Amino acid sequence: MDATRVLTVAAAQMGGNQLHDTRAQILDRMLKLMDQAAEAGLRLLAYPELALTTFFPAHYMTDPEQIAGYFEPTSPADPYAVLATPHAKPLVDKANQLGIDFYLGFAERWTTASDDGKQTTTDYNTTIYYSVAAGKAIAKYRKVHLPGTKEPLEDPKAFQQLEKRYFTPGDLGFQAFRAPGLVEGALKTEDVESGVDPKDTVGKGDPILGMLICNDRRWPEAWRPYGLQGAELVIEGYNTTTWAPQYQGTPEEQESLASFHHRLSCQAGSYQNGLWSLHVAKCGDEDGQCLIGGTMIIDPLGRVVAEAKTKDRDELVAATIDLALCREPRGRVFDFGKHRRLEHYGLAGRQVGLEEIPLLSR
Repeated sequence: MDATRVLTVAAAQMGGNQLHDTRAQILDRMLKLMDQAAEAGLRLLAYPELALTTFFPAHYMTDPEQIAGYFEPTSPADPYAVLATPHAKPLVDKANQLGIDFYLGFAERWTTASDDGKQTTTDYNTTIYYSVAAGKAIAKYRKVHLPGTKEPLEDPKAFQQLEKRYFTPGDLGFQAFRAPGLVEGALKTEDVESGVDPKDTVGKGDPILGMLICNDRRWPEAWRPYGLQGAELVIEGYNTTTWAPQYQGTPEEQESLASFHHRLSCQAGSYQNGLWSLHVAKCGDEDGQCLIGGTMIIDPLGRVVAEAKTKDRDELVAATIDLALCREPRGRVFDFGKHRRLEHYGLAGRQVGLEEIPLLSR
């Protein structure tokens, strides 16, 4: 291991957040997981998608006040306002006390005002990264690939996935960022003399991180921008159902397939971009609907180095990772500068839906 690039990280897997659970009850569990992280000497902790609430997109709601209760208000004047609310400020206070950065998934209500004073709100499935060294949140990501439907399925027994009803697709793209204070001796701008080749500073600065949410992990287009920006660790929280009655297969068969696809997507994303990835579940029974577990940490060669022992309860999944390992695949198969061929990728960037090529003639 390269001692200058070693970092201990963890996923704070959470059991289901029930409709009847209070915000205080959920927060108390999250604080206990952070205490466990401190006992293990961790520097970075990730919570799941929509960690502060139940997975409310499984429920059809029409009452604006009821819906608003699941969202945290933010605005251009205070883009990280959630961290000052009773729902999250205790996490900030404890993180500062313990020296632990954290990734937090929540439902965001973004309010903007036009020149005439009219306010507009847009709702997102969001995550943010809080840095202890910076003393503030330093990055935000909004889920791009929203699954499900806007209107509920007619079958009353169907599992409803209504993210398109409650959220707008993210508008921030896949922007990597550097997290200060995580590794010793990180190279800074001031340390580099003018004229130095940027290639000579690769892998020497503060760790480069990226964020995804749930369904994004299944899309190669979401991973590649992070690989191209030199990300060394991508963090992803998720809530993924084990079984939907409207689809083929028994509950056991569907859960097995869902878990397989989860692992396949995560391991491929890490391997094909030469980076570490951390995946954290909200799992088990949640309001009668079961969510898969599968919390795990994956290395840049696509190997699972740590994973949850349970699939229905709060659990800390930790690993000591060497960020320098990213340089191995990036110097071989996935040396993008040597092997990528942009002239052949045009279709991937201009076509959205499936369009079959023309039929053959007789």
